[in-house]
Amino acid sequence: MPSFLTESALLAHGLISISEDALMASWPSDFENIVWVDGGKICIGGMERFLPFRRRAESLLRIDWERLPAVLAEGACGALTASGTMAVCHMMGLPLAVSCGIGGIGDIRAESLCPDLPALQALPVTLLATAFKDVLDIPASIAWLAEHGVTIYGVGERRCTGYLFQSADVPIDALFAGKLPQPPGGLILNPIPKQERIGNIGLLTDGIAAGKQAEADGHYYHPAANAAFDYATGGRSSRLQLESLVKNVLLADALC
Repeated sequence: MPSFLTESALLAHGLISISEDALMASWPSDFENIVWVDGGKICIGGMERFLPFRRRAESLLRIDWERLPAVLAEGACGALTASGTMAVCHMMGLPLAVSCGIGGIGDIRAESLCPDLPALQALPVTLLATAFKDVLDIPASIAWLAEHGVTIYGVGERRCTGYLFQSADVPIDALFAGKLPQPPGGLILNPIPKQERIGNIGLLTDGIAAGKQAEADGHYYHPAANAAFDYATGGRSSRLQLESLVKNVLLADALC
């Protein structure tokens, strides 16, 4: 059994310019902790097993913790978000879930309050992520967690300054001390170094517009925003996210 689980939503829907060969080359070959749902069954495996599932990305659901019970009962298929991964960790008695960019409070029709936040409040699982997504209201997201008793730990700094961009500058609770919280819970943010992020903050507006258009067309917001960032940066935004997710996986392995 793995000691932690890694979300699959970004890998399935968010890295449109990353080839299968690049995913295989980037992913640690002995890490079999990606989690997804296929035919109503929870699947856990490494990148080689996940890739055939990823090829069906256009037909796959994005499954959060609120939706997970129905998806399992209906025999549906989908990739797990951060909160969905936390829910499976809780089912399996695992203390740690790994994500990259996470949800929060924002002007998004389907998730004005993303399930990632209530999951952090309710589930005894620590979430290791990169940051809140830039398209969100990051100060409001952090304030919601503070109001609901969720501690945020920062790797290297006690501030959240954005995800792919330097889109915020908000203090958080504590520096991460290198050990998992006991009992499990709370949020650990392991940010992309500022000097590696995308410098043109104007591209954020284009990503938000793409996400809103996707909503209007009946599609998911976040994959559309990610695709806009990818196109505008020649794939750099996708590479940054993959590299950050792998760093988070390696940190999780060291912690567990």
